[in-house]
Amino acid sequence: MGSLWHGFADMGAVENGGAFVVARGDGAYIWDEGGTRYLDATAGLWFTNVGHGRREIADAVASQLSNLAHYSNFGDLASPVLRDLAERLAAIAPVPGSKIFFTSGGSDGIDTAAKLARRYWNVMGKPGKTIIVGREKAYHGMHVAGTSLAGIPVNHEGYGEFMPDARTISWDDPKALLALIEEVGAERIAAFFAEPIIGAGGVYLPPEGYLAEVRRICRENDILFVADEVVTGFGRIGGSWFASSRFDLQPDIMTTAKGLTSGYVPMGAVFIAPRIAEPFFAGGTWFRHGYTYGGHAAAAAAAMATLDIMERENLLEASKNLESLLHKHLSPLAEHPRVAEVRSGLGAVAAVQLADPAEAMPFVKTLRAHGISGRAAGQGALQISPSFVITEEQVAELAAGFARALG
Repeated sequence: MGSLWHGFADMGAVENGGAFVVARGDGAYIWDEGGTRYLDATAGLWFTNVGHGRREIADAVASQLSNLAHYSNFGDLASPVLRDLAERLAAIAPVPGSKIFFTSGGSDGIDTAAKLARRYWNVMGKPGKTIIVGREKAYHGMHVAGTSLAGIPVNHEGYGEFMPDARTISWDDPKALLALIEEVGAERIAAFFAEPIIGAGGVYLPPEGYLAEVRRICRENDILFVADEVVTGFGRIGGSWFASSRFDLQPDIMTTAKGLTSGYVPMGAVFIAPRIAEPFFAGGTWFRHGYTYGGHAAAAAAAMATLDIMERENLLEASKNLESLLHKHLSPLAEHPRVAEVRSGLGAVAAVQLADPAEAMPFVKTLRAHGISGRAAGQGALQISPSFVITEEQVAELAAGFARALG
């Protein structure tokens, strides 16, 4: 028996069937230990936006490590590369003047946002505003706040109640938020968390007008709007750095990770709008929160190199093109009797929803037999979120691999 305990796994099944060991990657492809090549349909886990094997990022990290691997940014401490990255991110923030709080990843960001929302209202003299609200199908990482906000029931079953002030509402109806406000009172609700595109819950695109309407409701009821852009941020939405920019959401808090470094080194960044940051920057009021490796210097170097590549190779435009390419090549799969629907047409993401959800997990292995590395998500969906460097020929290859696997 091996010693590695995999995340989100039936370890008995892994022990019996063996692990799928990815040994290397280049561009939109990965190779297993035996040298077999696969088209990477998921860009790792939504994150390898600039593609695998980018020596430029590795060199930037190596250079930073040889100069200064990391230093805490608690108190008045900072490293030059982290300071520069904060300014670079603030310049592309959906809300001008935003402050940047660094974390080690997306789950850290959600806990940071939940704590900051409640701390903000306490500072503002409204300590009763503690309820945080999420949506059905939502995934917000697996720390305490993210687990409590989970709209995927199996992700919080068996742990007991971490946060009694967490609520879950319908994912697609703004009236559900109004109903909760009517039930508990706006004076008790601190923040509403929303993924612009629901990711791990199955890749569900927002209904027309939904995001603008829940944003309006939050603004009118003095509820902080938290955009979870761990998946959609840094170009995954298609054509813009963030969904919050594309849809003019003006989030009070925005969580990001994944594409920030294209997954080359773990890192996250929480964007905080000026009005939320102001009481903490005025002096005398602390946000007693932080992470040892939040803002790691080598991760910041990876982020700077990733942003360089995104800009130089115009990958925001590539992701916008991918939005239509995925829709064009994958939509015909909806005609297959084993497919319930194909969700695509917004962002560099798609999902092939199987008619029988029980088929999704074994179908991942079937895909591998046809040269595609994929992943099950939600209830019976196959996640598609390739690197932005993928070509149309490779998108066609991806669709053909799915078609062969479907039989």
